[in-house]
Amino acid sequence: MSALTTRIAQAVEAVRAQTKTPVTTGIILGTGLGGVARKIDNAVAIPYADIPGFAESTVATHAGQMIVGTIAGVGVAAMEGRFHYYEGYPLEQVTFPVRVIKALGASSLIVTNACGSLNPIHRRGDIMVIDDHINLMGVNPLIGPNDETLGPRFPDMCEPYNQAYNDLALRIALENNVPAHRGVYSAMTGPCLETRAEYRMLSRLGADAIGMSTVPEVIVAVHAGLKVLGLSVLTDVCLADSLEPCKLEDIIAVANASGPLMEKVLLEFIARAGTQGIL
Repeated sequence: MSALTTRIAQAVEAVRAQTKTPVTTGIILGTGLGGVARKIDNAVAIPYADIPGFAESTVATHAGQMIVGTIAGVGVAAMEGRFHYYEGYPLEQVTFPVRVIKALGASSLIVTNACGSLNPIHRRGDIMVIDDHINLMGVNPLIGPNDETLGPRFPDMCEPYNQAYNDLALRIALENNVPAHRGVYSAMTGPCLETRAEYRMLSRLGADAIGMSTVPEVIVAVHAGLKVLGLSVLTDVCLADSLEPCKLEDIIAVANASGPLMEKVLLEFIARAGTQGIL
């Protein structure tokens, strides 16, 4: 066993000491999406401090606990708050929960975030189903020795986000009158927001949105063989030629206001994907 697999086993043991609920899918909840955790049945909340190898979530809007239970009869392990590279954690630690979710038995992962829009047809509060991503963080969580028991040395990334999942999520949004788009998510390290020149560059590269998370977790999920659905709440519009100063409290307010729309799509996705047997 590698040092990483040993740490994964220790974390799984700590979770299983609290709950025996079988886990089919993992959920990483971004800013404004804590409400999903309160929709989990038979929920057991485990503080990150009680799970070996987990970091401390320092972002004020992130509760910092794993919730294990069921949604529509599907076993879930939900991360109520994530870790970020800008918090000073190495990417192996940022993505460690994905490894643990996989080891708990999950075959899929739903990852959510709040991010800025680079597409002029988007509006604040819209949902974006992530179709693909651009990693501009300058780092990759798979750098270093590879443990073949966890995944291949060179994982293929031609479809990091499951297209059947994307189609279902967009169909659910349409049926529920939730403004939703398909788009490309780009990631930079943060924590500062980008400059006008950077927003222009991102748009020309083909990005529809910009954020500070998600991509490392998805890379590890693909490496681990998990099927991925990515959902973003577009909290601000980052158009270089009409850019205005952006305040954190405004971003959080939009994320909180759009939270119920995202919850509706996410919860119905789990229910329908579970019924269809595609999770």
